[in-house]
Amino acid sequence: MTWRGPLALVRDALAGKRARQMGLRSLESNLPYESLGKSKQPNRFFSGNAIKTTKYTLLLFIPMNLYEQFHRLANIYFVSLAILNFVPVVNAFQPEVALIPICTIMCLTALKDAWEDFRRYQSDRKLNNMPCYIYSRKQFVQRRWKDVRVGDFVKVFCNEVIPADLLLLHTSDPNGVCHVETASLDGETKPEAEEGGAWHLQLGHETKSMLNNNGPRYKRSKLERKLNRDVIFCVILLLAMCLVGAVGHFVWLQALPGVPPYLVPFSTGHLDSPSLSGFYMFFTMIILLQILIPISLYISIEFVKIGQIFFITNDIDLYDEETDSCMQCKALNITEDLGQIEYVFSDKTGTLTENKMVFRRCSIMGAEYPHKENAIRLAVLDEAESEDEVIFNQQPRPPQAGWSLDSEETSPENTHQPGSRRKSKNLGKAHSDVAFSSPLETEVIPDRKLLQQISRAESSSSSRQIDPYLDFFLALAICNTVVVSMATAQRQRVRRFSCSHQTQNPLDTMSNLLKRVGSLCHTFTSCQKQPKRYRSHSDNSVIEEADFNLPVNTEETCITNGVQTCSLHAASQCEKPETTLDNLCYEAESPDEAALVYAAKAYGFTLLARTPDSVTVRLPSGEDLVFEVLDTLAFDSNRKRMSVLVRHPITKEYVLYTKGADYAIMELLGTPYAEQLRGNQKEIATDTQHHLDCYAKDGLRTLCFTKKVVSENVYANWSAERQKALAAINNREELIMDTAVKLETNLSLLGATGVEDRLQENVPDTITALREAGIKVWVLTGDKTETAVNIGYACRLLEEEDLVINMSCRNKLTCTSILDCTLEEVRRYSRDPRNVDTTQAISLVIDGHTLTMALSSDLQDRFVELVNHCRSVLCCRVTPLQKSRVVKVIQEKLKVMTLAVGDGANDVNMIQAADIGIGISGQEGMQAVMASDFAISRFKHLKKLLLVHGHWCYTRLANMIIYFFYKNVAYVNLLFWYQFFCGFSGTAMIDYWLMIFFNLFFTSAPPVMFGIMDKDVSAEMLLGVPELYRTGQGVGEYKCSTFWISILDAFYQSLVCFFVPYLAYQDSDIDVFTFGTPLNTVSLFTILLHLSIEIKAWTVVHWGIMVGSVMLYFIGTLVYSVTCVTCNPPSNPYWILQEQMADPMFYLICIITTVVALLPRYVFHVMKNSIAPSPIMQARHLDRLDPSSREQWIKEWRSFRGGGQLKRSRLATPPSPTLESPVDIYPRSLATSDIIGSELTLDVFSENYPTSLNT
Repeated sequence: MTWRGPLALVRDALAGKRARQMGLRSLESNLPYESLGKSKQPNRFFSGNAIKTTKYTLLLFIPMNLYEQFHRLANIYFVSLAILNFVPVVNAFQPEVALIPICTIMCLTALKDAWEDFRRYQSDRKLNNMPCYIYSRKQFVQRRWKDVRVGDFVKVFCNEVIPADLLLLHTSDPNGVCHVETASLDGETKPEAEEGGAWHLQLGHETKSMLNNNGPRYKRSKLERKLNRDVIFCVILLLAMCLVGAVGHFVWLQALPGVPPYLVPFSTGHLDSPSLSGFYMFFTMIILLQILIPISLYISIEFVKIGQIFFITNDIDLYDEETDSCMQCKALNITEDLGQIEYVFSDKTGTLTENKMVFRRCSIMGAEYPHKENAIRLAVLDEAESEDEVIFNQQPRPPQAGWSLDSEETSPENTHQPGSRRKSKNLGKAHSDVAFSSPLETEVIPDRKLLQQISRAESSSSSRQIDPYLDFFLALAICNTVVVSMATAQRQRVRRFSCSHQTQNPLDTMSNLLKRVGSLCHTFTSCQKQPKRYRSHSDNSVIEEADFNLPVNTEETCITNGVQTCSLHAASQCEKPETTLDNLCYEAESPDEAALVYAAKAYGFTLLARTPDSVTVRLPSGEDLVFEVLDTLAFDSNRKRMSVLVRHPITKEYVLYTKGADYAIMELLGTPYAEQLRGNQKEIATDTQHHLDCYAKDGLRTLCFTKKVVSENVYANWSAERQKALAAINNREELIMDTAVKLETNLSLLGATGVEDRLQENVPDTITALREAGIKVWVLTGDKTETAVNIGYACRLLEEEDLVINMSCRNKLTCTSILDCTLEEVRRYSRDPRNVDTTQAISLVIDGHTLTMALSSDLQDRFVELVNHCRSVLCCRVTPLQKSRVVKVIQEKLKVMTLAVGDGANDVNMIQAADIGIGISGQEGMQAVMASDFAISRFKHLKKLLLVHGHWCYTRLANMIIYFFYKNVAYVNLLFWYQFFCGFSGTAMIDYWLMIFFNLFFTSAPPVMFGIMDKDVSAEMLLGVPELYRTGQGVGEYKCSTFWISILDAFYQSLVCFFVPYLAYQDSDIDVFTFGTPLNTVSLFTILLHLSIEIKAWTVVHWGIMVGSVMLYFIGTLVYSVTCVTCNPPSNPYWILQEQMADPMFYLICIITTVVALLPRYVFHVMKNSIAPSPIMQARHLDRLDPSSREQWIKEWRSFRGGGQLKRSRLATPPSPTLESPVDIYPRSLATSDIIGSELTLDVFSENYPTSLNT
């Protein structure tokens, strides 16, 4: 290696910094420079690809960790006292001894930090050492990702994690298309389309993933804030005790008749004045009594939280078998807040529901098709779920050239396979690794009536070009961004893993790859008879599948359907898996799109392929239509719709297919096929809207589909404007949206769909348990009011006996009137003497527009007062910003603990605004999980996480902190009382080393064990009686009164522990350490037995640690008194404890003192638990019953409360809304007119009668 001088190194470093800071990078390929040294590489200034997320290095760990630890005021405080002890005039004991406690604590903290950093190092090493293939010397060689440099060419494979920013140059797809999922970058599961091969642009810490990583977020728990307040109280108490010592020393010196011989003067022969000595004594007392501030409390809390998190994350009940995921904890310091939640804000789609969309019904040209056969299939699945056995497994339909009317003779029962029985809880769990591809989502039984209509349309050649039924299903298949792949190369659900199949055959030469970039040509020949295909342009290719796993070659391959392609991944002729209708896989941005594409496929309209400029659909007749895609108008939150502009391969017309929300589509309609309709069929829009309302009442997600034929001139003008908008620099997004709005006018309505998003398992039971626990549940969703209300009843957010208030206002005056009227009714109810001990079940339903007005500054207080009286709130049509605004307002106005739970990107703001954010790892990406404090896989896990683990974490930590304060105050007061008998001289009757060992070793493990493992109530009782959770809400168990009672008890016990031995040894000739040893021993027994009274559940671990602490004390003290004779000159602790243990008086003192000290606390607990037992104590009594008796009591209690046995709730199959009285079949609680409301009417609904409050 050539030696380079320091100036050259500095010059290269500055050049590298300038190169990295440049907005526009100039890169070169590394291939021509492979033989040169590293110093001559053109891209040497850019970062390598090695990832480093650790905080420390091996050499700099100690100084960096010390710097981090000295950010804590407590550490600075104790280090300052240790340094102060080196000053001769104020030192209380040996200067070196004072450093031991703080050094021990800081060493333990450093070990914890080192362990956490080592885990980060292991994660980095695993990622850095992942294998990759780099092109070098005319072949791809296997390397590690950390060895990749900017300018390298690499090969990546299907479903492989790519830890770098790449420029894609070439793909195996004949069209040069590659779809990249960015969930690990931004959480999105949307497959982004890219073209080309792979060239490295940015690596390591310069990649987007690392730049977006802001590190762990820090939140302070509510208990931690109270802890800091009580530490301040302890500081004040310490200063007061030191002031007493300083004044006492001054008074004592003043009262002396002369200079006693034990006061040694300075070398000058003079003594300090009493006032100056008292001043010095103030600081001496601070050093002596410093342990009044619990030095080890903070590190003990961290160890306790680590232990709590270990038990939470390893709880088998929080593990989801379907997704193979367990509970994740991202915030290590707020576990106790899980036990103090008062408000839960939840998303609906994907959080309360499965986000597995099931096609249920559709309306085409005003005619409704209920799909009864498919409803029967779903009902059988639900019945199987309730029995934990699936007895129905529909086999995939064989591909058909066209649908036959003979299927009409087949009854729904014939689709059952009685011989196929397999144990499962849910058929929808099949293929759980593949996104949106469970049989529940993909299998649809067509409606017979609709099937006949399509067959008639297919058989009529004259109407095929303009038939609305065909157009409807073409819109379902085309108007989306679904990508077609094969079962061997399909996108996986959110989880990532590297492709197991790695190629061994590289490209022949790199030049061949570069030649193909941008000019890939594809040759199609025929090895079988091809089906008839219509093409809108000759250059377009039909790609029916792409295998990303086979070795790269350019040989031709045969496909079942008769198309022979020149694929870059075909190893040899006819070795590729056959492309049939069964192995086609659809990769969608959302489950809605996948459900609609599978529904179209069920009717024979099969999406075969999608390229950037074409989409291929196979008709029921077997013919393939290749549509040229002219433009795609993507969905946005303002338009609430998306459109695809294509050229029809038969008519050559420019056709715009649009789908979107009903309220966004209906206002854009023209005359739907008016020239071909007769009489009452012209009311298509009205009938479709009626069907949409019925679908929404059944909780179905609705979409409208339209068609528009665009003339060539209009398209030419619009395309020019579109290109200008796409090329614009300023206001580009606004201009693009304007062009989309301009084209989406005068649409022709084709029909509408109803898709069911099924509730997750045990959601009703979870919401009911949370409300019984005193938690108010809010659901914030973007769905229509009708859909949201129906789901609200299904998940028991709304009950039939609730007083449901629906607020839907068009202006602020109306909103003000409704708020005033409603508040007056609520206040009147509260003031009624007959309702003193009752709570009215009030629920509120409010839409997004009304919510915006209610949250305005002048109405905000009234709105908060109203929702404070509601036990549940349902917000519909709300935006992500409104979600976070609601959480913040409730937090600030009501001063309550909030929790937000969601699964998608639109929930991130809400999750980050709440005190605790919980992300659900669902099918909508990982944004919510990445932004959350805790991550779960199912909403039902929230029940145990809060009611059990939240309660345990809070009560354990609260009781441990109170015990820590008690322990330190009780022990340090022994030294304080002794000052009254030694002239406040700052001396101690206990050996300094034993004092240090007492807090660091003898009594340190029991409180940590107490904080990790104590159980006041069993998990079964906490789940069976959710009301027990209320003990942690509001003020909770950690109260200011509880703190001061413990401090007073510590003062009392310290008085007993000091004065009982003092009176026993009064007028004896024992030395000071002989007097101090019984005090130390009695204090140990008292403190440990005090903890024994507080422990609720004893285990082998409890007994082991308690007995081990006592044994460690005696063994350690005996060994110390024998070996360390001159450790603390001039005192000599030799053989003191041995002599004490030979004296019966020692044992008598220990017994009497411990009993007298703990008797008041014990009697208090007995009297309290006997006369006025708390709910927790009553639950503990029930825990002692046998399991059957306990379960029977819980059932009787729930039956008494009216809870009853909860069953899994789901939406029943609704009758066809084409009946004469469609509204009568829906719940009485909300009628269509009630939901919409009037401008000056507040609709209030109860179980028996509706009432209207007119303003």
